[in-house]
This record gives sequence, C-alpha cells and structure tokens, in this order.
Amino acid sequence: MAWAGWGAGPSGAGSVGGPSRVFLLLAFVAAVISAGIGLAQERWGVAAVGAVAAVYFAARVFLGLGRAR
Repeated sequence: MAWAGWGAGPSGAGSVGGPSRVFLLLAFVAAVISAGIGLAQERWGVAAVGAVAAVYFAARVFLGLGRAR
C-alpha cells in the first residue's frame, strides 16, 4: 500500500481550500515580529528572512495571492 502523504492527490493538504485567513494573518504578524527582532539584534539574515516572509504573507492576506478563482 502506497503512503498518500500531504499533497498526494485530491485528498492531500490543501484539498479543503488551503490555510485560513486567520492563520495567514497570524503568520504575517509572526514574520513582522521576527524581522523586527532580527533588526534589533543586528542579525541581518534573520531580519531578511522575516521581511521576505512578511511580504509573502501580506500578499496572501491582503492581495489574495494563491486564492482559487
């Protein structure tokens, strides 16, 4: 029997519409906080990853990126 993990076919992850808007908003807030902490501690890699993640989650929440039509 083959293992049908996440993303495997119609019953895999995302088959019910993907992450909720609340989850995406919380991920956005966490990314902004991460970027802020990275800047405060002068850890430029952490700050950059947090900033990129914040932009991505902002696009998902506010611009509808990845939303089914």
